[in-house]
Amino acid sequence: MTVQLHGLIAEPARIEAGSGGRRWRIREQPDLAVFAGAAWPPLVSTLLWHREARTVEDGVDYLGDPHELLDPALMPDLHVAVDRLAKACLGREVVAVLGDYDVDGVTSTTILVEGLSQLGARPLSYLPHRFTEGYGPNANAVRFLHGQGATVLVTADCGTSAVAEVALANELGMDVLILDHHTVPEELPDALALVNPKLTHSEYGSEPAACGVAYKVIHDLFDRLGVPYDPSEHRALVALGTICDLAPLVSENRDLVRIGLEALARSRRLGLQALAAEARVNLEEVDPDMCGWALGPRLNAAGRMDHAQHALELLLTTDEWQAKQLAMKLEELNRQRREETQLAFQRAAELLGPEGGRGPLVVVADEAISSGIVGLVASRLVEQYHRPSIVMQLADGEGRASCRSIPDFDITALLRRHPDLFKRFGGHRAAAGFTIDAARLEELRDRLTEDAGTCLDVTALAPTIEIDTELPLHLVNGDLLRWLGRLGPHGQSNPSPTFLSRSVEIRRSRAVGKDGSHLQFQLKEGRVTWSAISFRNAEFAVPDGERADIVYTFRRDNLRGTLQLEVLDLRPAR
Repeated sequence: MTVQLHGLIAEPARIEAGSGGRRWRIREQPDLAVFAGAAWPPLVSTLLWHREARTVEDGVDYLGDPHELLDPALMPDLHVAVDRLAKACLGREVVAVLGDYDVDGVTSTTILVEGLSQLGARPLSYLPHRFTEGYGPNANAVRFLHGQGATVLVTADCGTSAVAEVALANELGMDVLILDHHTVPEELPDALALVNPKLTHSEYGSEPAACGVAYKVIHDLFDRLGVPYDPSEHRALVALGTICDLAPLVSENRDLVRIGLEALARSRRLGLQALAAEARVNLEEVDPDMCGWALGPRLNAAGRMDHAQHALELLLTTDEWQAKQLAMKLEELNRQRREETQLAFQRAAELLGPEGGRGPLVVVADEAISSGIVGLVASRLVEQYHRPSIVMQLADGEGRASCRSIPDFDITALLRRHPDLFKRFGGHRAAAGFTIDAARLEELRDRLTEDAGTCLDVTALAPTIEIDTELPLHLVNGDLLRWLGRLGPHGQSNPSPTFLSRSVEIRRSRAVGKDGSHLQFQLKEGRVTWSAISFRNAEFAVPDGERADIVYTFRRDNLRGTLQLEVLDLRPAR
């Protein structure tokens, strides 16, 4: 049924069956009269509507150049943090920078250490060891940094929940500045400055990752001290950290990533050049996929498998030989990470059994799953079962967990409804972490599963692929691809446009990958032929010469430097 509502919806959303129990949801198709006279193709108008554009002016604004960045003065307590850091720089104080061990934390720490050093302070970096210290500040780290002469403690990508640790730093006479972006708990630490755009009174209007917060602080600090500042290399790190932390790529974040990717393509940072060389990618062709699938996992592998200090040293080094050695180290750690993640995922599936993915929440706890990869395993379980998933390592009477969620469920809100269960916890809507007394594991499983069951209808939790619109392959041309490119960069909250093409001929299909789980093939429609890859879909292969309906997006093959189709799902043509 078509609904003729001028400027609203011309055709409602509809559901079709995909493969393996998946659902294809073809989004509502708008009446495009509101975009009359637009310079772009009608297909782009549909995509703009799905990105909240409602007029030609909205579309021009979305497709145009990056906007002027938001006024940093709107971010809570930023001026307080900058005032204190300016004093520290002028007085050559020792400033401790305690960051997280993921890409966002490491890039944030790099920006702060480099900026403070250039402005006269004496920065002292500290990244906790994931396996012996866990996430965020801890009492021993605070005492150590105080013993090293630090008068200011800056947290990067952590600290919003560190009530006791900030109280200890205050007792020791340190001024604490928290630069973070995680969900705000009911009880806040008594820091001199809490710079977090998610605070309830924030008027900032965007949710940058911690690297974006750190960049804003350092940029404003240079301005405050009247020192010339070339932001290019730090903008490159902001793009990398924002993409890898799955921060929403809307509003200012999208602009930060757009200008940051341009800077990253020109980066002279030796560590990034060496890392790209080990990953066999060309940094000059960087895009979000390269950040999220090549550069980011290698930086993250340091903290997951050994110590994040290796990644920090790689970003900070000015020695070409050291950069190469550290990049090789991260390459090896990333190889180990891939192998261990696959084994751990198989172990999790065994523990769950055939009925384990039928409830509203997936919970796996085991001594054999390393705390360094619990988040990766949780992500794989979400993909497998389309349910919020919690994976934890049990060790020394404690469970250390990572949580990952589906778009319709706020996993951190779930934890916040049961704060008495945890020794500590924190996170944001899509991802969280916590520690718990292992003796309370069954209580946690029962309470969280019951709570999740009140919010989620398990009968509706089928994996669903959102499709923007139908796009036959023979209609794809260079002009359309250029317009599509202006909708990016794509990532969290701004996904790559997804299309449906029907009755496409399958050619030269073969299983690839170490376990043969991926499909590589060619797609032919009329005179048009495309190379394609489909990840973890080998079991749904359509024989050569037959026709299939495909759901796809466009993807750059960074190894070959060519554009290909990534087929998200396929089924025999009807």
